[in-house]
Amino acid sequence: MDSLRLQHTAKTGSAARACIECIDQSHLTEAVTQSSPLFTVVDLIKRLESDPRSRGQFWKINDRASELSTGTAISTWPLRFSEPARNDERPLFYMTQSATSAHLSMLTSQTGQRGIILNDIESTPSRWAKGAHPWLPLWLASNRHCIPFDPATGDEARAILAGALDELYVQGSPGFCYMTLHDETGDGLVCDPAQAFLGMYRLNPQPPGAPHIRLLGAGLMLREVQAAARILHDDWGIAAEVWSCPSYTKLARGAERQSRHKRLLRGKAPRSSHLHDCLGNSQTPVVAVTGYAEFVAAQLAAHVRGPFAALGADSLEPHQRLDRHWIAMTALRELANLEQISTSMVSQALNRYRLV
Repeated sequence: MDSLRLQHTAKTGSAARACIECIDQSHLTEAVTQSSPLFTVVDLIKRLESDPRSRGQFWKINDRASELSTGTAISTWPLRFSEPARNDERPLFYMTQSATSAHLSMLTSQTGQRGIILNDIESTPSRWAKGAHPWLPLWLASNRHCIPFDPATGDEARAILAGALDELYVQGSPGFCYMTLHDETGDGLVCDPAQAFLGMYRLNPQPPGAPHIRLLGAGLMLREVQAAARILHDDWGIAAEVWSCPSYTKLARGAERQSRHKRLLRGKAPRSSHLHDCLGNSQTPVVAVTGYAEFVAAQLAAHVRGPFAALGADSLEPHQRLDRHWIAMTALRELANLEQISTSMVSQALNRYRLV
């Protein structure tokens, strides 16, 4: 595979720290907003371009057809012919509209599997879930060079951007970060920046009493998960923990590393994973929801201690749409399987929400 053979230097880290400082400062100085991930990322890059601390400290590529203009770099090819650039890597922001794995594979091959890929496809009309060809999420999940994220809000996108700059360019970890971006504002979510980049964080306190269930959501599907939690509480008296999971893939890989570490150490205390730090050994049932195909959320199945169900764009019949009512019904079914509620409640929910 062709590669840029970029050299990580001390200046690489200092450039990334300047960008992180600017991103953090923008969050402290501006009024709290509920901007979309797309708006937030575009705004942050504009700030980085204008701030004296970060101006000239990063590379920006923008191949989005809607924003092509004179003087805008649209590929990384010029870097291949610049020996100074190859010998002194800088943070790379690549803004694109890549709907297929073939296009994204070509793009990341050009970048030498480096950079922060910012994919603006979800806000464009498409017959595919989240604007992505079905093979694209499979490619993202299976590509070990890639850390894929699906932020729900602008604050999550901001936290992921800063976290990726630190991991890739300050710490010098290999690979690239990928974010899919939508252009719908948040619903008052309060983000935990440190845990957002790790893959998940809780949005509400652990509910008292029983029965209760855990609902996990990513991207735009998080608002349906939150609505499902309200339905469970208001209509059925069931309390739900709600978790935002910007990266099911990162969570699953961390849990896999923990399991491997445990096998190799044979008796020594294994290091923990963020997934297990969050969910522990609880037998509380979990319903994980994604706007991609079901397998994206199902990556957690082998690593969750309690009963687990995954829901995705392909979980229902072609004429059905995954929404808050299906999520609530699935939660009720999981509780009924554990005999924590009556099975008649599942039938009632199917009729009440006209799901049959």
